[in-house]
Amino acid sequence: MTAPDATATRPARSRPTPRKRTVPAAQILEALAEAEAKAVLSPALTGETVPTGAPEVRTARFLHRRPPTVRRRPALYLAAAMIGAMGISAFATDEPVARATATMSHSVSVAEELGIEETPAEAITDTEAAELLGDLAVSRNARDAEQTAAAQAQAEADRIAAEAAAEAARPKAVLPVQGARLTSQFGPRWGTMHSGIDLAAPMHTPEYAAADGVVLEAGPASGFGLVVYIQHENGDVTVYGHMDSILVQPGQVVQAGDTIALLGNRGQSTGPHLHFEVHVGGLDGQKIDPLPWLRERGVAI
Repeated sequence: MTAPDATATRPARSRPTPRKRTVPAAQILEALAEAEAKAVLSPALTGETVPTGAPEVRTARFLHRRPPTVRRRPALYLAAAMIGAMGISAFATDEPVARATATMSHSVSVAEELGIEETPAEAITDTEAAELLGDLAVSRNARDAEQTAAAQAQAEADRIAAEAAAEAARPKAVLPVQGARLTSQFGPRWGTMHSGIDLAAPMHTPEYAAADGVVLEAGPASGFGLVVYIQHENGDVTVYGHMDSILVQPGQVVQAGDTIALLGNRGQSTGPHLHFEVHVGGLDGQKIDPLPWLRERGVAI
């Protein structure tokens, strides 16, 4: 019977995890300070002559001593690397400030920055200056003339628009005497034909043209004392009699509402009033009742 293998029954031994050595920061700083002190005190680094027979074995050994390896002193090198990195960072941080200060203290023109040589402009002569001023005056005068013409055109347009508005608002027919009282109508009266209407009002009340037209006759007339005949656009003629004074003359163009006379009591009249007639188609045309004629034009009594 074969003996059991001792290695097969023996349990496997696990290797312990190597413990990392850590060096305190105080020890690192102390070692760096000691190295600096030795470097300063060493005559070989300062350049001083060492007397013959002086004990320099210790210094030489320090200078020729091999630097510690990473394996032996890793914390020392790590501290040195951190100090160097901090110094480089400070240097890199200060450089942009220095550049910005230098840039602000030294201003460069755009032309100089682009490499373009600046050439000073030459002065002009008095003649050239006079010509430029003359051109400026001509341009200003032309501009002023244009502005004046535009203002005049606008004023004319405003005037035409105002006249058109006034014409649209103006009545096309009016009552010959405002506030008058109808005392006699069209038709037979006292055995004769009364060919018009009578509108009573106080003396010198204004009398108006009943519609637009032109004055045919204006002056004395039998039975009327004074009379005015106005022909209108459609050919009809309106007659105004017994006024005290006439304010228009033959050939004058009148509009509805224009004052043509002052009411009176001349001729065959029993009191101050206006005798008003309408002749269709002309001065010798048929005499009709003025009330329907006025109502057709929007005038009511």
